[in-house]
Amino acid sequence: MAGSSQVYAFFGNDEAQVKEAALRLSEKIAPKDDEFGLEIVAGGADNAEHATRIIASTIEAIQTLPFFGGDKVVWLQGANFFGDNQTGKAESTLSSVEALCDLLAAGLPSDVKLIISATEVDKRRAFFKKLNKLAEVKFFDKVDISKPGWETEVMAWTSARASGMGLNFEGAALERFVLMVGAETRVLDAELEKLSLYVGDRPATEQDVSEIVAASHVGIIFEIGDAIARKNLPKALSLIEQQLRKGENAVGILLAAIVPKIRQMLHARDLIERHGLSVGRSFPPFAKALERLPGSETSHLPKKKDGGINAYGIFMAAQFSNRFTSIELRNALEACLEANERLVTTQLEPHLVLNQLVTKILVQPS
Repeated sequence: MAGSSQVYAFFGNDEAQVKEAALRLSEKIAPKDDEFGLEIVAGGADNAEHATRIIASTIEAIQTLPFFGGDKVVWLQGANFFGDNQTGKAESTLSSVEALCDLLAAGLPSDVKLIISATEVDKRRAFFKKLNKLAEVKFFDKVDISKPGWETEVMAWTSARASGMGLNFEGAALERFVLMVGAETRVLDAELEKLSLYVGDRPATEQDVSEIVAASHVGIIFEIGDAIARKNLPKALSLIEQQLRKGENAVGILLAAIVPKIRQMLHARDLIERHGLSVGRSFPPFAKALERLPGSETSHLPKKKDGGINAYGIFMAAQFSNRFTSIELRNALEACLEANERLVTTQLEPHLVLNQLVTKILVQPS
């Protein structure tokens, strides 16, 4: 953010990053060695009346200069009334927000700066449109793990974060870390710190990640698929049983964990057999080799939002695809379709259907 602005706003549903960015800025621009140079107004409102009082306190803080003079920073922290919610839509809240906006439009005193941080903001409202012209606005939104290619984005962020801690990853440990933890910034930070303390000065290995990192929901889904890829039947059955006991839907487990992994391994096996695609331990060379193939040979592969090939899942699956033949993987996909039909149309116990499916996939007749 440029230094010329007097108003800074941080929005986004990634609460941890929003708060951290605002905190870093406050430390940078607030007067040093002046306890009155930074005034924080807690922005969590219980209702519209409370929101009105918070905005009034913010306006008062802006208009009240330090007793001994000098610069001042006001931080409206964690406001929850700029979004499309009941408190935010109340007439009293809207009126108070408009008053704040008018104050900003009129111009702040030359020695006052304002920071606003909030997880939600309704971009359709006049407040945001005016603020966007008056302030330097930055958004921090969570990575959507339902979108293809999320892993690459989170790995880049995680790698940079780990480097700042002096933590390095060996081999595919970073990939495993991200797939186990997911995209929640606060959780990623906590697990990175835990892993850093565990490994000390040495690089973290895949084994370290498996032993010390707590798997999130998305991590358990990855672990089920990974156990299947490694042909680890006991672990796959145990993980599926754990998820079912937690109330997870059997069809959801099938479609989120098992089918994608089988399909990815089939794609990988096909690419390796027909195009001699080399499978190493490094993702970038694999992705570049995949991009060099004719479009007619990759049109069936999953795509990212920018239209490029979502190569990461295929790369991970390729590490273990040599444990299966193409015929076995095609048969496995057919078995998944049969299992899905049995789960939807019969009264069979879900754990029995999934156990039989995974056993059929991993234990080939001699």
